[in-house]
Amino acid sequence: MNTAHPTRTATLKFLADLSEPLVYVPSKGGGDKTEHVGNFRNQQVPVLDARTDLIKPSLDREGFLLVPHASAVSDFYDDDVLRHTYHDELKVLVSRITGARRVEIFDDTRRSTSLERQRQTGIREPANIVHNDYTAQSGPKRLTDWLKSTGTDRASLPQGRFAIINAWRPIRNPVYDQPLIFCDATSIESCDLIAMERRADERVGAVQAALYNPQQRWYFYPTMQPDEVLLFKTYDSAEDGRARFTPHSSFRDPLAPANMPARESIESRCLVFF
Repeated sequence: MNTAHPTRTATLKFLADLSEPLVYVPSKGGGDKTEHVGNFRNQQVPVLDARTDLIKPSLDREGFLLVPHASAVSDFYDDDVLRHTYHDELKVLVSRITGARRVEIFDDTRRSTSLERQRQTGIREPANIVHNDYTAQSGPKRLTDWLKSTGTDRASLPQGRFAIINAWRPIRNPVYDQPLIFCDATSIESCDLIAMERRADERVGAVQAALYNPQQRWYFYPTMQPDEVLLFKTYDSAEDGRARFTPHSSFRDPLAPANMPARESIESRCLVFF
């Protein structure tokens, strides 16, 4: 039984009910604003400090894990450097942590809480609804899309289980506000997660929205540093009881100190083959 005490309260945006059609509309970046289609509501949840209240968290149990990782990359806005240096670093890291036989990086998303920074660099704002990036159907579809776009033969990859794992890190500064918050996968009921169309200009897919359940346990890592990476699982093909999905969001930390640098982050999505 978990006896840890919450360190603060977060206000999170959950799906309220199924009374309206559901569409997740991602922003394009550069300071634009979008409105997701559906009936959502704000809910206050107690937040636990994962640094002190989780002992040896696991991607296969809770669904998320913080790891130290010093990168050789100094400019995370240089796409060539990401492809030729950072992706190789992540492949080594994810393989070491998970035991995967092969890892491929297929997406990098940069975000900032600063509207000025969004406009300067064309990046996006933090995601502000509780969601998981893939469903049981859209995870395999994302693999199929990657195979087609890269001309990769599925037979050339390991044929067992595969997963999608996100690697999230701060860039430029520690994260004082709008950190990521995660729901412990062991506290999720299957009925808490609802498939939701994701409608972007380049692709139509599906994510999962989340209904609030008071049994859910929520964790975050305070003051994440640029030499730390959060790994979290957004899809797993295995159906053997291990974590398959990790609902998450950003949240405004009521205890964040004033006048700290804006959050700036990069999230890389990894296809992980076992």
